[in-house]
Amino acid sequence: MLQQWGRFNFCLFLLNKLLVKVSRGSSRIYRYYFIAQPVAKEALIPQGKGRKVEIRLIDEQDEIVRQFPRPPVAIQARFKLGAKCLVASKDGHFIGFLWLVLGNYHYQEDEVRARYIPLPSKQTAWDFDVYVAPDFRLGRTFPRLWDEANRVLTENGVLWSCSRISAFNSGSLDAHAHLGAVSLGSAIFFYAGHWQITFASIAPYFHLSSHPDSFPEFRLDTQRLGTTSRPPGS
Repeated sequence: MLQQWGRFNFCLFLLNKLLVKVSRGSSRIYRYYFIAQPVAKEALIPQGKGRKVEIRLIDEQDEIVRQFPRPPVAIQARFKLGAKCLVASKDGHFIGFLWLVLGNYHYQEDEVRARYIPLPSKQTAWDFDVYVAPDFRLGRTFPRLWDEANRVLTENGVLWSCSRISAFNSGSLDAHAHLGAVSLGSAIFFYAGHWQITFASIAPYFHLSSHPDSFPEFRLDTQRLGTTSRPPGS
């Protein structure tokens, strides 16, 4: 973990473990990287490969929703929000999904108090909860999901898709880096009881919150991204 995360993130991880144990879960530390991934114009998998994995866009009435590894109330909230769900299945069994939100949209974080606004709104989407079942993580499911996601995004005129990834999730960071994702910044959230302190590398840089209606708002602007942008986690 020290080699994968770096010294700073490794120390944060250990400190978080200690805080959670001492406070019995009332105190915790999160660190996120904010990333932007370019919408690929070419397929990640050659045509005809990986077709045993079916990828389709579904609605909340689809039977496969019952197999999702998330609470039903959370899934209902996502559909109500207008999020689009791409599902990966094999022989009728759920093996993964990827969620997208298009258009003029802000994403309210569900782990900490924060709001993310991808910009410019017509050219930037938000993706979240990209999940692949453990037995299929070394296969073609992940790129197949993104091939279909890129098709949907391209049809809607989207150039970039933003998201946030935990600094402690090196697998996800590596996977997105291979897809060309670049870093927009990072933030550390420390909460204890009803208090939350935020330190970020982008505006608003610092925020102190004492109640649920108080949170930092991050504008993730992709207009100035270029080939010199850093990969996430660097």
